[in-house]
Amino acid sequence: MLLVEEKQIPINIELVPMRSYGDKPAEFMRMVPNGILPAITVERENGQKQVITESGVIMELLDQWHTESDGYKPMMPDESDENAKRRYNQLARLERDLFSWWCTLMFRPEGPKMSVPGIMGMLTGKKGPEISGAMNGFLDCMSKVDEELSSTKGPWFFDKDYPTMTDFVYISHVERMLASCAYWKGLNLRDEEMKKKFPGLNKWLDAFDQRECFVAFKSDYYTHVKDIPPQYGPSYNGGFEEQRKTFSGSIDGADGTSWVFPLPFDDPVQPLYRGPPLPLCVLKASGIEADNDGTYQKCDPTTMTRACRQMAGWKLSSNGMNVAKFAARGGREGAKNPRKSFGAELADPYAEPDKSVIPHVDSALRVVCEGLLGSEETEEDHMKFLQSLEQKLSSSIPTDKTNDVMASLAYLRDRIGVPRDLPLASARHFRAHLNWAIRAL
Repeated sequence: MLLVEEKQIPINIELVPMRSYGDKPAEFMRMVPNGILPAITVERENGQKQVITESGVIMELLDQWHTESDGYKPMMPDESDENAKRRYNQLARLERDLFSWWCTLMFRPEGPKMSVPGIMGMLTGKKGPEISGAMNGFLDCMSKVDEELSSTKGPWFFDKDYPTMTDFVYISHVERMLASCAYWKGLNLRDEEMKKKFPGLNKWLDAFDQRECFVAFKSDYYTHVKDIPPQYGPSYNGGFEEQRKTFSGSIDGADGTSWVFPLPFDDPVQPLYRGPPLPLCVLKASGIEADNDGTYQKCDPTTMTRACRQMAGWKLSSNGMNVAKFAARGGREGAKNPRKSFGAELADPYAEPDKSVIPHVDSALRVVCEGLLGSEETEEDHMKFLQSLEQKLSSSIPTDKTNDVMASLAYLRDRIGVPRDLPLASARHFRAHLNWAIRAL
């Protein structure tokens, strides 16, 4: 999708769930019997349709069919440029090496730690830190990626003013690496220290964050750590244990503070404002402009915070009853119907709601929505506004339904998907407001 957006290719997109999240539509399975994603249907001149399912092949064909002479950005090296073709193939092999080291680090026990020279000495400022061979191999390989990114004039793998095929191949896996390394290994590749040690990598990530089409498809770490195990298998804890506990608790809310008020302006693990945190149309409507460097790190925190939570309120108000029905699966009589299970931990597409609790969940969500849409000038005033809503919230829920409503709100909170439902900058406020409502009840 990033290539399609960057080239601005006219194409019809239909969303299909991955196997671990639900059954694929029968129409899709007739077209693609093995159910592989992504898939593209091409209609040839003779009217016959051909289905292609390998993502790399799809990207190459789209680039070939939408040429520079027709006004589209080229994504592959020119056939006459032997140096560029050689670099393209070299970077493709390096990407496979990086992916292999990541799989070794994540999906196998790390093994004994030992003192090693090299990149970890640079990262820690110590001569002989003890880390596993898998961690050392992964970081050494990432340093090679950083060197390649630092060797070009701009932020991308090739000297273009836009990302190309190689960038898109890398970013799809690096996004997962960022989340999984922080959550399971206590390694935050985007903190200030890593910006110094991996400047090319972080410059590249910042450049992606400033492209609206990338932000529109960007997941948060919570969404990634929930979708990685069903795709790749269980991950192993390890790495830097104290940091791992801190980062994992922050990512999934288990620390009891990261998903509740008061929220820090920026996320401590996932930087929010190195690019547009919300769709540009929302930022414009809120009177928020980018800094000179394209980031939003210096914007007014009060205005940005209000815009982020109000976007969540707009989305909730536009689909409130359906959201209430979905959340009501968390009631005591919800999700009791016979249904098929899937690999993803939180996926339950055939669960039925607790019908008796739907109107009460709807009442609670209306108050949550009112809180999200508040226009208070300061965060202190917003907290006072929420306090003023607590009586309204508690009085709208019968005592015998309180636990069911609380469970339903928690069910919804844990299934807010980024970017499916909201961008992270808004989703974190929605989660915090749901936790506020749960505690108020």
